[in-house]
Amino acid sequence: MNEVTRDAFSQALDRRTVRGRSLYVDAWHRLLKNKAAVAALIVLVVMIVLVAVGPMLSDWDHEIPDWDNYSTPPSLETGHLFGTDALGRDLFVRTMIGGRISLLVGLVATLVSLLIGVSYGAVAGFFGGRVDNIMMRFVDGIYAMPFMFFVIVLMVVFGRNIFLIFVAIGAVNWLDMARIVRGQTLSLKNKDFVEAARACGGTELQIIRRHIIPNLLGVVIVYVTLTIPQVILVESFLSFLGLGVQEPLTSWGALVNEGAQELETAPWSLLFPAGFLAATLFAFNFLGDGLRDALDPKDRL
Repeated sequence: MNEVTRDAFSQALDRRTVRGRSLYVDAWHRLLKNKAAVAALIVLVVMIVLVAVGPMLSDWDHEIPDWDNYSTPPSLETGHLFGTDALGRDLFVRTMIGGRISLLVGLVATLVSLLIGVSYGAVAGFFGGRVDNIMMRFVDGIYAMPFMFFVIVLMVVFGRNIFLIFVAIGAVNWLDMARIVRGQTLSLKNKDFVEAARACGGTELQIIRRHIIPNLLGVVIVYVTLTIPQVILVESFLSFLGLGVQEPLTSWGALVNEGAQELETAPWSLLFPAGFLAATLFAFNFLGDGLRDALDPKDRL
């Protein structure tokens, strides 16, 4: 075998190896080539680690005030890295605790909406006809109710337990996910690979689980990264109304609300929680764009 033939054989083998990689491995390699998405992923990882271990690194508690320092600016001498609020509580610890709550709200509520919305939308779009009409009319009926009013009703009925806040927001937020998944399923259910699965004896539920939903992964992941910051903002509004996270716990939204009231006298009380919230929202958006490109089957080799 001469050198030219050996090079051609090696290139063909490399192409077969690339094409033989799974969707997830191939998407991961392409995601790593997107600098903005990688930077966003690093920011999110650092944020998660910081809110998880940050309060342990401080000598202050999130609900015990420093009686000698009320609304003091950030200072290493006092030990308050982000300063204190109007009640003398350490703002660094409260920002980290608030980050835990906000991220948990975003992740858990989005997971609830993901499980309901993807399953509901895929079934409606795949079966079509009368089933689709009945299921989507139900969605339209819920859409007719004001979103925030529905969340408030759920929270009033089931109580203001923090876990129920997550479930209540997620139980309403699945409607958009269902519509998106349903529309994508309508465009996929007549594709050749679905017909091949039917010819091989696959049942409807098997086809939905093994063929339809995996091909919706790119759209779903992108929507998830957009839903998480949206849910965080919804929780912030609920906290403003007094229906969200209750004292002594807090969230970024609640801290931003408190900081806005003290903007003229203590601007740092708004700057730090708002900065963490904004950085998280931007990171999720950039990561969503990167995942959309990485998971797009049309861009695969």
